[in-house]
Amino acid sequence: MFEGFEGKGLPAAFMSAGTSSFTEFLREVRPEMLPGHGLPAQGIAAEHLSPDATTIVALTFPGGVLIAGDRRATQGNVIANRDMEKVYRTDEFSAVAIAGSAGFGIELARLYQVELEHYEKMEGRSLSLEGKANKLAQMVRGHLGLAMQGFVVVPLFVGFDENEGKGRVFSYDATGGRYEEQRYYSIGSGSVFAKGSIKKLYREDLGETDAVKVALESLYDAADDDSATGGPDLHRKIFPLVDVITEDGHRRLPADDVARLATEVVQGRAAHPDGPTAPLA
Repeated sequence: MFEGFEGKGLPAAFMSAGTSSFTEFLREVRPEMLPGHGLPAQGIAAEHLSPDATTIVALTFPGGVLIAGDRRATQGNVIANRDMEKVYRTDEFSAVAIAGSAGFGIELARLYQVELEHYEKMEGRSLSLEGKANKLAQMVRGHLGLAMQGFVVVPLFVGFDENEGKGRVFSYDATGGRYEEQRYYSIGSGSVFAKGSIKKLYREDLGETDAVKVALESLYDAADDDSATGGPDLHRKIFPLVDVITEDGHRRLPADDVARLATEVVQGRAAHPDGPTAPLA
């Protein structure tokens, strides 16, 4: 990662305890490796340069939280990628997903992974969930210049709070504003449709499997009304990514399990194209 220092000795920053923030360390040592470094100051046609990542959903259930994302990335009216990964494990008890400018979103997610790992190594302990959420807000705020040029990246962060014993969901705006959401949330181009779908299906007592099905139903509804969101692709075997976080830690739901549940959703839509309805009681 730090090629170019061969035979020159390491910079002084490598030889001191320094900051517990990897982003600040990188800004001092190799600022050109930060996302967006060197872009021209004037506005540019962002839509012609970077595909956009689309819909992400998250919801809590007793004992945990899950986050799921469709796989499509679009560039204008064209499907740029059908199997993009938008959901990332950030540490043992948290995960982040991105919507917006795909290239910079991936860079942000990966840098955030290193940020948390670097902090833990420097401080000998991990950040609290609140601290992790605040750290991500600082990093999003640091990308405001990119957002002003049209490269907007908006993350959705989830984690299991070991102190409170429950899952929590945090959303952000392009300026780094951080907001804790209650029960469920969605971001991206299909978020309006996804949130409407979750609203009618969500219950406080959802089990983990039912919560996953609610997420898949909501992504299907988003894909049904938003051309930028990709639904389950049974022919290509491309299905949403689903990460689950409980007191036992983070895990990616196996592809076979997601495929089985997504197939059930698709088959259910054959009989009821608009999906399941909430009982009026």
